[in-house]
Amino acid sequence: MNEFISVIRNRDLTDRVVFNAVWFQTLWFACVLGRDVWLPLALLLVALHLLLVKSTVRELRRLAPVILIGVTVDTALSVSGVFDFGDGVVLPLWLMLVWFAFATTLSRSLAYLGKHLWLAAVAGAAAVPFNYWVGSQAGAVALPLGTATTLWILVPVWAALLPLLFWISRRSALTGDYL
Repeated sequence: MNEFISVIRNRDLTDRVVFNAVWFQTLWFACVLGRDVWLPLALLLVALHLLLVKSTVRELRRLAPVILIGVTVDTALSVSGVFDFGDGVVLPLWLMLVWFAFATTLSRSLAYLGKHLWLAAVAGAAAVPFNYWVGSQAGAVALPLGTATTLWILVPVWAALLPLLFWISRRSALTGDYL
């Protein structure tokens, strides 16, 4: 088994664009559609990623700033009433796992967006709010302010946030500076 994992690590499987995109989407669906019920699958996918990277410690240090910022932003949106996850939960564990997975995409399957920060801003404004809407349609999150108002809030937040996250991800990957 250890030999198999060594072969996978040496081939940088987790750095492959297609592998990362499929892995992220699988985790996203497990978290958003399955939430707490499919949490074991999501945790298994995170463990798989950490098992396959060359250095778990380096990977966690590289991803930590993006995860921390993302969790902080979503927590602020939840506390301010933009999101409601039910049962008094400010931010569910499954959403934190989505942030972990999303952080991996910035230097892998979505890396091309980070080369042009204006493109990241456009993609952030267009795609990310749509994902929150999809989550609301799946019952993962309620939008107490209504869809239109929530989108008006999320569009500028993500137009600014996604380029920032790419910048932080690139900086931590290249320099080892983590904030």
